[in-house]
Amino acid sequence: MKRIWGFGREKGMSPLGSASGLQRQGRGVGQKNNRIDNLLLGYHVQERDLRKIDKAACVGNTVQVQQILFLGENGVDDRDKMNRTALHLACANGHPEVVTLLVERKCHLNLCDHENRTALMKAVQCQEEKCVNILLENGAYPNIRDVSGNTALHYAAFGDTISIIEKLLLYNVNTEARNKDNITPLLVAVNENKQQIVEVLVEKAANIHAEDKLKSS
Repeated sequence: MKRIWGFGREKGMSPLGSASGLQRQGRGVGQKNNRIDNLLLGYHVQERDLRKIDKAACVGNTVQVQQILFLGENGVDDRDKMNRTALHLACANGHPEVVTLLVERKCHLNLCDHENRTALMKAVQCQEEKCVNILLENGAYPNIRDVSGNTALHYAAFGDTISIIEKLLLYNVNTEARNKDNITPLLVAVNENKQQIVEVLVEKAANIHAEDKLKSS
């Protein structure tokens, strides 16, 4: 299939390149000499940049997160140097128990990191479906745009999990949102040869068109 974009491809980077901010990122926490310094599911983290609650959220230590909040050592919405909250880090690393605790403690769901990405975007980007579900079911807004204009649906279209796409579609996500390169989630899926995702998005668009036509008539 002919590529829609003409961005240069760097080693290990998607054809979308950094222009759209949809490059694939590493998975897993690297710990060496008690330092967390590898790519953490889409975030590059170093121990010196993390507070106690962030470290606990990164590794999914729900009990420790709860204790830190109880003692007031960190707040539920405290941010690090890159504007990340514990919710961002828990979602990026796939810890739904920590996400549930933070939601119960009334954390703000739609706070953005330094790239204007919400915790929902990070959960979608890292294909952490349980975290996605928790956030959406508790009122996370799916149509916020990051610094490149991408929404959660752009990241979902770039991924491989149909059920995340279907979940987002249940929450009035904007299927026609265009990023700064004028690309919709559907075009992302086309470019990435994601046939099933293309079919789901096309069907959704057709249903919306039919509903609008019915209302107008």
